Amino acid sequence: MYWVNESVFYHIYPLGFCGAPRINDGVQEYRLNKVLDFIPHLKEMHVNAVYFGPVFMSTTHGYDTNDYFRIDNRLGDNDSFAAICDALHENGIRVVLDGVFNHVGRGFWAFRDIQEHRQNSPYCSWFQNLNFGGSSPWGDPFWYEGWEGNYDLVKLNLRHPDVKRHLFDAVAMWMDRFHIDGLRLDVAYCMDQDFLRELKHFCKSRDPQFWLMGEIIHGDYARLANPDLLDSCTNYECYKGIYSSHNDHNYFEIAHSLRRQFAGGGLYQHIYTYNFVDNHDVNRIASTVREKANIPNCYSVAYFMPGVPSVYYGSEWGLEGCKSRTEHDYPLRPCVNVEDCVNNELYRHICRLGAVRRTYDALKYGSFDTVEIRNEQLVFVRRFEGQSIYIALNLSDNEFQMGFRTDGGAKLFDVFDGTSVFDVQNSYAAVPLPAHSTRVLVLTGGEAPKYPDAGREIAVPEEGSAQAPALPPLPEVGKPGRYRHFKGGEYELICLAKDTETSEELVIYREVGGEGRIWARPSAIFYQYVERDGRTMPRFEWIGDGGMA
Repeated sequence: MYWVNESVFYHIYPLGFCGAPRINDGVQEYRLNKVLDFIPHLKEMHVNAVYFGPVFMSTTHGYDTNDYFRIDNRLGDNDSFAAICDALHENGIRVVLDGVFNHVGRGFWAFRDIQEHRQNSPYCSWFQNLNFGGSSPWGDPFWYEGWEGNYDLVKLNLRHPDVKRHLFDAVAMWMDRFHIDGLRLDVAYCMDQDFLRELKHFCKSRDPQFWLMGEIIHGDYARLANPDLLDSCTNYECYKGIYSSHNDHNYFEIAHSLRRQFAGGGLYQHIYTYNFVDNHDVNRIASTVREKANIPNCYSVAYFMPGVPSVYYGSEWGLEGCKSRTEHDYPLRPCVNVEDCVNNELYRHICRLGAVRRTYDALKYGSFDTVEIRNEQLVFVRRFEGQSIYIALNLSDNEFQMGFRTDGGAKLFDVFDGTSVFDVQNSYAAVPLPAHSTRVLVLTGGEAPKYPDAGREIAVPEEGSAQAPALPPLPEVGKPGRYRHFKGGEYELICLAKDTETSEELVIYREVGGEGRIWARPSAIFYQYVERDGRTMPRFEWIGDGGMA
């Protein structure tokens, strides 16, 4: 799915985005045409795919579909929506629609036929567990299954051949008329898997590049996102980990999820997940993260972790919104206009994220591994075809000097700020991380990389400049012999080892003299610079090959 790998998504909930009436008033309005005004905004953000929530005829919120073949009159009509899709495609922006196939609204034509003709309706078998032995909560003289107890959402029988034919015909119309590029499948976690299997075959036979992404809130993603069923799924585990780790000042939480999912041997390293920090169903990130200065780093994780990132409309400039008991999800889905867009620091940060991500293949296709994890700092690496890019994050209120090992190289170029360059010595770098910051560090042999989307090079600072400080060399990793700690004690290196739980590299070393105690320390910390009395020096300095005293 290469176009998905190359993408940055923008998620629009159309009825809210357009300020449409909450109850369909039957009036034909072309509100969704204002998407055309947003195209320059999307391109500035380097967005090249739009996911539209429900656009088809419904009674209220869009997930209660009445007609799969007609655009909701509150948004426009089929001709106007086709023109919108054409304009997006002409600007290099793909279109993904919400496929709400698990259930329909009570206004769906086949359900209304049952209300009128009762047992004589030919559509009684179209709906899950419909029977005439009781009454529904809405007062119908029959009972039916509603989605998760919501009886305004009537569950379809997705095993019925006529139901499948009707839905597949609708998808064919969307592909032919609107030239859509994919579907997001609502509540995929509770849908019939045989239906999903047939849907995938149907779509791929028409367009092998067609993308199927399912809503999965919990459980094993690979149960549905696999070669037989769906291409991708929503990554709710990392959604929670992203905001929670920033609220609790605990990068270990999101690092655990990322390693569990994507590191070598990870559960989902072959699934290109759909990543987000908020959407139409959860509180806005600006209302969730307690310290607003950490919101940019939340997006940094979502953009640079494996998978495809998505921005929910309005959140790019910090729009707030929380669910409420009286308003339910409506505060999450406000009307916005292009003049509402705010060119603030968060917006500029997200624009830079898009530019960097779309420039470097390692950030789109690369493997994942963590390098250094602290409560308030995190470094992870993406590797692809010899390219290594390190993402370094700091959520604290203070600058932090972050030391970590690299894959060799001579210099690290921060292509996110476009100016900073740092020396690598013996595969080790010491990089200052400003408070609440992101660095995207491209490892090179000394040559400058291209700056994203600008065609210019970052200047390589002269030796001894502020950006390339002259530091005493670090010892080679695992070099045998005697070492002096920066506080004066002497030690002899015994060997390198691996932590059985985390696979972290450890240095095993013995105290010279005294009680001869044996210690273990992470390699990344053993081979690290420290500051003392205004000087930068190795934590452990190699002093010779001498044996034990």
